[in-house]
Amino acid sequence: MSILKFENVSQSFGTGLHATHVLKDIDLDVQEGEFLVLLGFSGTGKTTLINLMAGLESPSKGSVTFKGAPITGPGPERGVIFQSYSLMPWLTVNGNVGLAVDTVFPNLSSAERAEKVAHYVNMVGLSHAATRRPAELSGGMRQRVNVARALAMNPEMLLLDEPLSALDALTRANLADEIEHIWEADKKTCVLITNDVDEAIILADRIIALNPDGTLGQEFKVTIPRPRDRMAMNTNDQFKRLRADVTKYLMDVGIEAKVGGTRTLPDVTPIHSLPTAVSEAQKGLINDRFLDFSQLHKVYPTPKGPLTVVEDFDLKIDRGEFISLIGHSGCGKSTVLTMAAGLNSISKGAIKLDGRHVEGADPERAVVFQSPNLFPWLSARENCAIGVDKVYPKASRAERQDVVEYYLERVGLADAMDKPACDMSNGMQQRVGIARAFALSPKLLLLDEPFGMLDSLTRWELQEVLMEVWSRTKVTAICVTHDVDEAILLADRVVMMTNGPQATIGKITHVDLPRPRTRKALLEHPDYYTYRQEVLDFLEEYEHGSTPKPTAGGTAKPKATKPIAAE
Repeated sequence: MSILKFENVSQSFGTGLHATHVLKDIDLDVQEGEFLVLLGFSGTGKTTLINLMAGLESPSKGSVTFKGAPITGPGPERGVIFQSYSLMPWLTVNGNVGLAVDTVFPNLSSAERAEKVAHYVNMVGLSHAATRRPAELSGGMRQRVNVARALAMNPEMLLLDEPLSALDALTRANLADEIEHIWEADKKTCVLITNDVDEAIILADRIIALNPDGTLGQEFKVTIPRPRDRMAMNTNDQFKRLRADVTKYLMDVGIEAKVGGTRTLPDVTPIHSLPTAVSEAQKGLINDRFLDFSQLHKVYPTPKGPLTVVEDFDLKIDRGEFISLIGHSGCGKSTVLTMAAGLNSISKGAIKLDGRHVEGADPERAVVFQSPNLFPWLSARENCAIGVDKVYPKASRAERQDVVEYYLERVGLADAMDKPACDMSNGMQQRVGIARAFALSPKLLLLDEPFGMLDSLTRWELQEVLMEVWSRTKVTAICVTHDVDEAILLADRVVMMTNGPQATIGKITHVDLPRPRTRKALLEHPDYYTYRQEVLDFLEEYEHGSTPKPTAGGTAKPKATKPIAAE
């Protein structure tokens, strides 16, 4: 039975020549009790669609109805959970949830009110934090309060607008599981907006993709039996097929249209060939053990004595290798990277690059951080040019400009070279950061979760860009990531770190998959999910705080597992 219906709905903002068309000709039936997921890139109108469902906006054309009646504004029967928490900072967890209870149940006694608040707080696992205020809570805990507050309205329908996107991967997965359990217990109708394909498949009865032009795209039915265990999905053929189908569709309508277009202009008829200055800078390098981490330690002084964050990190990397460094938060991945960059002192051991000890920062080691760190008042061209003069002191001004423009073209910014950084999206800024790193013609490229601040689908796009540029230069690279698929997609070897403190290498997986790589091709490769399982098994072993030590062969051997700590 239909509970919410869109009939020929379009939504525009502005008028005439200044009109922005966001949604176009939407026909949609949401069935009572179903879990519907709307999946799409940033800018495809996902949030506008859910705002129309919530009654926060009215359509420019067509009608939106709930149980046959037009939606004219917000109502308690439609509970909304947004990406931002919007909690009252002066109220406790109980106080924030109590606001919703008071709105819907104004005639309850104090005891009845307290019982109802406690029920919803307990439902999201926050009884232990009921008297804390938002400033005392983690991001995941604040979003749980948001969920509890929406549930306390006792809505017939839950509308979730990317409620998990600001959370780390582990917290995101745990909260997604809780939302599914709540849905199964109450069989409320749920509509979730997300850009994460795995999350969509785990939660949905039905997935509908949104096209970049604001129309509804292909619909995918999810018939995988519940409960859907995340680890079990990796060996589930139905999951693999659906994942490949959804990914292929999104790549075709979104990423390849963008990346392919930006590659074609400079690639088919290139304005610049590979600059001579770049070729000269890459001569004379050793090949084997080009980068050598030898018994590396990092120790910080604390009031309670020395704290060893990383110990006995020993890794030999050949010239041109791409290494992914993965592990749970706090395992020392970024610490290792900043020591390799010369931005963090080495407590014990050594790092050698091209036969010389790493000492201090140097343009020969280029770093791309999670935040692009651009000068907002400078253009893409000017930001990319920083450091180029030092790297190519004998090159002419025209040659140095040639280097800058070559890499800006490679990352798809041929038409935006003179655009100020302050007018760019996060994705565009990170493109400049990648171009700037390659323009330095580094011996070593260090990437510290370079796509961590971006939504899943923009990450896919920039991974394609990174692989394309790297394939031309074959620069030795290390990428710190928490994303298993990203780690396998990019790497020749995936290096997995044990939990900190005293973190070290727990396991190394050699990724023998053909290059050049595309996400679509890898999802169809028979060995891809075997590699994925190896990494997932290792991460699961450490997920709940276990601290196994690696054996001589490099594979972690588990010790006793301690219980997971409350957030």
